[in-house]
Amino acid sequence: MEHLETLPSVSRLSEHVVRVLGQNPGKFTLQGTNTYIIGNQNPYTLVDTGEGRPEYIPVLESALRETAKSVNSNEPDISDIIISHWHPDHVNGLPGVLSLLRKLWDERKTSVPFKPPRLHKFPLDLRTTPTSHSAHNTLPSIIESLLADSYTPNPKGHVFHDLHDSQTFGAWDLRVLHTPGHTTDSICLYVPQDKALYTADNVLGQGTAVFEDLAAYLASLNSMLQFTGGAYDTLYPGHGPVVSNGKQLIDGYIKHRLEREAQILKFLEKAPSEGPDPSETKLRNWTTWSIVTTMYAAYPESLWLPAAHSVDLHLKKLEGEGVVRRVSGEGKDTAWEVMDILSSPPVNF
Repeated sequence: MEHLETLPSVSRLSEHVVRVLGQNPGKFTLQGTNTYIIGNQNPYTLVDTGEGRPEYIPVLESALRETAKSVNSNEPDISDIIISHWHPDHVNGLPGVLSLLRKLWDERKTSVPFKPPRLHKFPLDLRTTPTSHSAHNTLPSIIESLLADSYTPNPKGHVFHDLHDSQTFGAWDLRVLHTPGHTTDSICLYVPQDKALYTADNVLGQGTAVFEDLAAYLASLNSMLQFTGGAYDTLYPGHGPVVSNGKQLIDGYIKHRLEREAQILKFLEKAPSEGPDPSETKLRNWTTWSIVTTMYAAYPESLWLPAAHSVDLHLKKLEGEGVVRRVSGEGKDTAWEVMDILSSPPVNF
C-alpha cells in the first residue's frame, strides 16, 4: 500500500465544514472513511456515518461539542444525515450516531421535545445492483435495527427521504449530483460556501477509485467536471485528504481509464500468438485473463485477480458500445474479439 498522509481524527476544513475520520483505516478505506459536519451552528448536517466502529462515536461527539460556536438549546445537534451510497463503511455507523444524538439531547434536560434527524439517500434500485454485491449490502439490516423514534420518517413513513439529481438541500443550499458508476446510488454534494465538491468514493484523496459500471462511471466523472460550470476546484473525498486541484484530478481519472481502454484494444487487435506469453499461441482469441497476465506480467501475481475485474469492466463497456463481442467462456475466461466495424480508437466521452 502506498504511503498515506497522516490525517487527524478531527479537522476543520473551513468555516462551514469539519471532517471526522471514521476510525477504520485499511487497504481500501485509506486513513478511514471521511464523514463531514456541515454548518456553523446547530443543527448541523452530517454526511455519512462511518463503518460502525465504536471508536468513531466519541470522536464525533467531541467534534460536535467543539464545533459549535453557539448552541441553540431548542435545536438538536444534527437535523439531517446524508448517506452518499450503500457501502457498509458509509452506513454501518448510523445506529450509533442516532443513539449519540439522543444522548446529547437528553443531557440538555430541556422541556422541548427531541427532533430526530431526517435521513437522506438517493434511492437504490436493487434490480441494477450487481448480485455479487448483495451479500455485502448491510443497509437492509441497518434499517431494521433503527428505533422508530430515532429518526424522522419521510411523508410516506419510510426511513429515507429520497434525494434526487440537481436537488438543492438544506439551509446551506447543498446541491446533489447523482454520480452512478462506483455504485448505482452514488452522489456528490456541492458545498457553495467553500466552492467545493464532496465526491464520496467517486474520486479519492489518494490512489484511484473502484467502480461497478465503467460506462456510467466515466459519464459521472464528466458530469462532475461540468458541474456548476466548473465553479469549484476543491474536492472533499470520501477517503483521503482534501484535494486542491480537483478538476485536474478528475480529468486525470478520465484520461487514465481511456488510456487503459486503448491498451486493451491493442491486445484484441492482434493475434494472441503475438503476445509475449508462449501459452497464448494455443488461443484463437484473447481472454480477459490472458490480457491481464500479459499486461500485468511485471506486477506481482497477487494483483492479477483485482486487475482482471477492472479489465472485465472495460470489456463490458466496449461490448455495450458495440466495439467488441464475447466469443465464448465466462468470467475471467471469457474470450473476446473486436467487431469488424472498428478501425480506429473508440470515441471519447
